[in-house]
This record gives sequence, structure tokens and C-alpha cells, in this order.
Amino acid sequence: MTTLISPSILAADFAKLGEEIRAVDEAGADMIHIDVMDGHFVPNITIGPDVVKALRPHSKLPFDTHLMIAPSTPYLEAFAEAGSDLITVHPEADPHIHRTLQSIRNMGKKAGVAINPGTPVGVLDPLYELCDLILVMSVNPGFGGQSFIEASLGRIEHIAERIQTLGTQTILEVDGGINAKTAPDVQRAGATALVAGTAVFRSGLESYEAAIRTLRL
Repeated sequence: MTTLISPSILAADFAKLGEEIRAVDEAGADMIHIDVMDGHFVPNITIGPDVVKALRPHSKLPFDTHLMIAPSTPYLEAFAEAGSDLITVHPEADPHIHRTLQSIRNMGKKAGVAINPGTPVGVLDPLYELCDLILVMSVNPGFGGQSFIEASLGRIEHIAERIQTLGTQTILEVDGGINAKTAPDVQRAGATALVAGTAVFRSGLESYEAAIRTLRL
């Protein structure tokens, strides 16, 4: 299966997000990754559902919306209505994660779970069959441009094996420090989707296609 590439607009030019999204769409991206941060759960503040709604007309690609907010449950409907196709939440921010995933699916959206580097992978055990996507954070969430945490590879392998054993169609996505050097190792470990911010957007509009192509094995 071809690895999915989900460029993170966190690294895009916020003064022209619509243009940036159209550009990576045309360059061969598979999803658009939208990082939502609240300055509380993570030490950064980004965007809310109104921005997602404003961006929706600029691409037909799935919006891969990652909620790094606490609590997340009160905002699920707003992001769903704004045009998110896949909504990913954190068990670290939500004590009732099973119910939250059910709620996302009941809204007709795909549900994802993200785990931080310090969170044991065992937290996923009761959740696999509710997850359309599992996102392994290979940096501590909050800011782009961080270096890949090598210990993430073992975590990716463990989760990939579990998905294969269960026979689910869960996407295994990795976010953090993804570039031409780390992407091959992450894919060999079992990742089926890569979030890339700096590795895509730093190259400029004319180089997005080449940057995306370089990330795929």
C-alpha cells in the first residue's frame, strides 16, 4: 500500500493558507493535516473551527484534524461541522476516550487516537477496533521543527503488529521530525501515513511535489 502523506499546515505560510493547501493538493498530498492547539494541553496556540471552515473550499482532500486540546469533547461537533473528515484526539486529554471515539463516529467522521512519546502504547489496547487512525507522536507535541525521537520506531513496530494481528484497516500515522532521512525507517517500522510539515513547506511552492515524492518509500 502506498504511504499516505499528510502535510501539516502548522509549517505553512499562515498569511496564505488557502494557496498553500491548494498547492500541496496539486502536488500529490493525500490528506491535509490540521494541528489544533490550545496553549494549555500543549504550549502553543494555533487555529479553531472557523479557520477549518474557511479552508474547506480550498481542497477536496480529507482534512486530518489533530486536536491537541483539553478537553476535546465539547469541540468535536464544531470541528466536524467545519469540514474535518478525520478527528484525532488524545487519551492524555480525555479520561473518557472510548466514548469520545464513539461520538466522533456517530457524527459520521473517522476517529483517531494520538499518543505522546511518554504515553505507554498499552493505553491503545481497548481502543483499536474503534480507531480509523492511530497517530504516534515522534516528538513532544506543540511546535514544529523538532528532531525525531528514535525510540518511536519500537512503538510504531508494536502498534503495526497489533493492527496486523487484529486485521483492522487502521491507518498508522506518525508525526514529528519526519523528513527524507527518517521517513524510510518509519515506513519500514510499519507506518502507513506520514505527517510532514517543515519537510514539505520549507522548500517553497515550486518544490512541494518533489518534497512529497521524496517522503514515500
